[in-house]
Amino acid sequence: MVDEEKNTKNEMTGEMTPEAPVKGGEVNETKGKEPVKQETKAINFDDMFIEEDEYSEEEYQRFVDLYSRTLIDIEEGQIVQGRVLAITDKDVVVDIGFKSEGAVPKEEFQDISSVKVGDSVDVFLDTLEDVDGQLQLSKRKADFMKLWDQVVEVYNEGGTIEGTCMRRIKGGIVVDLSGVDAFLPGSQIDVKPVRDFDALIGQKFTFRIVKVNRMRKNIVVSRRSLLEESMAEQRGEILKTLEKGQVREGTVKNITDFGVFVDLGGVDGLLHINDLSWGRVNHPSDVVALDQKINVVVLDFNDAKDRISLGMKQLSPHPWEGIQDKYPEGSVVTGKVVSIADYGAFIELENGVEGLVHVSEMSWTRNIVHPSKLLNVGDQIEVKILNVDKDRKRISLGIKQLTPDPWEGIEEKYPIDSKHKGRIRNMTNFGAFIEMEDGIDGLIHISDLSWTRKVKHPSEVLKKNEEVEIVVLDMNKEERRLSLGYKQVSADPWPAFEEAYQVGTNTQAKVIRFIEKGLVVELPLGLEGFVPLSQLHESSMAQVAQNLKEGEEIELQIIEFDKDNKRVILSRKKLTEDVKRKQESAEKAEVDAFMEKQSKAPTLGEIAGDDVETAQEKPEKKKSATKSKKTKQDKEAEDQEKKPKEEKETKSKATKMASKKSEKKEDKSDKKKTDEKAKESKDKPKTTAKKTKTKKEEPAEDKKEKADKKKTQSSK
Repeated sequence: MVDEEKNTKNEMTGEMTPEAPVKGGEVNETKGKEPVKQETKAINFDDMFIEEDEYSEEEYQRFVDLYSRTLIDIEEGQIVQGRVLAITDKDVVVDIGFKSEGAVPKEEFQDISSVKVGDSVDVFLDTLEDVDGQLQLSKRKADFMKLWDQVVEVYNEGGTIEGTCMRRIKGGIVVDLSGVDAFLPGSQIDVKPVRDFDALIGQKFTFRIVKVNRMRKNIVVSRRSLLEESMAEQRGEILKTLEKGQVREGTVKNITDFGVFVDLGGVDGLLHINDLSWGRVNHPSDVVALDQKINVVVLDFNDAKDRISLGMKQLSPHPWEGIQDKYPEGSVVTGKVVSIADYGAFIELENGVEGLVHVSEMSWTRNIVHPSKLLNVGDQIEVKILNVDKDRKRISLGIKQLTPDPWEGIEEKYPIDSKHKGRIRNMTNFGAFIEMEDGIDGLIHISDLSWTRKVKHPSEVLKKNEEVEIVVLDMNKEERRLSLGYKQVSADPWPAFEEAYQVGTNTQAKVIRFIEKGLVVELPLGLEGFVPLSQLHESSMAQVAQNLKEGEEIELQIIEFDKDNKRVILSRKKLTEDVKRKQESAEKAEVDAFMEKQSKAPTLGEIAGDDVETAQEKPEKKKSATKSKKTKQDKEAEDQEKKPKEEKETKSKATKMASKKSEKKEDKSDKKKTDEKAKESKDKPKTTAKKTKTKKEEPAEDKKEKADKKKTQSSK
C-alpha cells in the first residue's frame, strides 16, 4: 500500500516510479547483473508512515498550488457561468465548477427547447449549500441582474429606453423594460391628463428613467418629460406671438369646478367659469367637454407668460344690449327657474339675462316662507316685468301680478265692527288664523278669544276647520293685515262684573288650576280671578295643593278689581282677618252693652243684700228660731258689715263675665250654649247668680219694692 502511494505521488510530480520492492525470499534479477540474494527483514509500518508524511516546505506548497488549480473562486450573490449537464422533467442540472452541481427550474428559461446538454449558461448563485447541502442557482435572477445593470447605466447616462405598458395599478401603469418592471405614474404619461389608462395597455413607448432605487430595485419612468422637451420649441414660438385680445384655437385639457384648462399648443391657459358664458353656469362641464376644440380670446397674462387668462363669452355680443326694448316694463314673458334663494327665485329669460322674483312678489295672500314651497329649479313659468335696471343689470319680476289683487275694495267688503263668518285655518300660540275667503285671512289674537278666561292656547276655545262668527276690529291694507275678534260678538260683561264684584265683597269661588304664583279660581258669573300665594294661609304651593283640590269651592274676598286690564284679585287671608275682626267687634259691643247696663242697675249694696239673703235662705230656715230672736237693729248692723264683701264679690263676677265674653269666638254653637245657660239660670230662683241676672232685667222701682218687702218681713 505504501508502494502504491509512492507511485501516485511520483506520477503527480512527473518522476519515474521506482521498482517494486522484492518480497521476502525472492531474488530480483536485473539485466546485466547477477541476481543478488537478499535477506528477509521485518517492516515497521509506523516508521514508513512517518517517513511518507514528512514533506519539505517546498513540496507542500507545490501540492497546495496543484489542488487550488482544480477549484473555482465563487461567492454567493454573483453571476457565474455554468455548463448544462442534464435536463430532467423539472430542472436543468448545471455545473459551475463547484464540488456539487446545481438545479435550475425549467420555467426560468424563456425558451427551454433551445437549451441543450453542454450549453453554457449564466446563472445567479443564491446559496452555496441549503439545508439539504444542495447548490441553489437561478437563471431568472441572473437575467434580471444583467438588465438591471443596463438600466442603471442608461439612467446614469440620461438616455431613454423603450418599454411596454403591461398592467394598470393604483396611481399609474407597470411598464416592462425588457424584463425589468418599472412604474409609470399617471401624471407622467402625457402632458395632458389621461382619463383611460386601460387604453394604453399593450402599447410601446419611449421613456426616460427619472428615479432608481438600488436598495429596493425600484425604477420610475416618465413619458411626459420627453413630450415637454419636444414641445419646448413650439411653446417658445407661441409665447413670442401671444397678445391680449388674440383669438386662438385650443383643446380642453382639464375641467375643474372653477374653470377649464385649455392647451394652446404647448402653452396652457385658464378659462374661468365666469368667462365661459354670459349666462349662469353651474359647472364648466355643462358648456365644454374634454378634448373639445374651442376658440378662446386671450384676456391677460403675466410677464413670464406662464399664467394666461382666456375667455370664451367675449366672442359673442353682450345680451344686455337693448334689454329695455326686449323686455319692456309690464310685459309678460316666459322664463326658467335656474336658482332659488331664501329671498326669492332667479328666472332665466335668455342666455345671460336673468331676473329676480322676490318672495313678496309671489302671492297676494299666502305668506311664502321659502320660494321652494311654490317653485322648483327647472320650472318654466310666466312672469311679469316690473322693473329693468340696465346699469346694475337687474330685472325685477312678479308672479302675483298675473292675478287680480283680492285686497282691492277690502274696506267695503269688511268694514270695521262688522260681523262675519270664517273658517279656522290654523292655530298658533298667539292666536288663530281665520279664512274669510280665498286669499284673505285674518287673525284672532289670543286676548280676543274670551271676556272672562285667561286663554293659554286657542285650542281651549276653538277647533281647527270650525266655522265661527267674528267681528272685524282693525284693518291694514298696506301690510295686508286683518284683526278679528271672537269675544266681541257678545256684549262686554265687565260692567256687570264691576257692580257684582266690588272690592271687599265676599264670594264663593271654584278652584280651576294651580300655578306657580297662586290659584286661578272661577267666580259664580263665570269670571276668572287670581289668588296670590301671599293671600293664602299656606306658605308654599305644595302645601296649597295638599289642602285644596281642583274643583273645590272656597270662600274668598275681592281685594282688587281692574276693569281696564280685566283683572280680579282675591284673598283668603283677608277674609279670615275681617271675620275675626268682626267677631272681636261684636264681643266688644256685647261687653260694652253689659257694662252700660251695669251702670244703670241698682247699687252694689242692694244687689249684694239680695244675693246674701237668697244664699242664706236655707240656713235661716234651719236656724229660724235664732234669727227670729234677733232684733231689727242687729240685722241692720249685720247687713252693713256684709256690704263691703258683697260689693267686692259682685265686681269680681262682673269682671269675669266681661273677660269671658271677649274671649268668645264666632262659633254660633258656643253662643247658643251661652244663651241656654243664661236661660237656665233664670229658671233657678234660689241661686245667687240667677237672682242677680234677673234683677238686672227688672226696673229699678220693682227692685226697691221687693227690697222693702223683704225688709218688712225680716223685721217681723
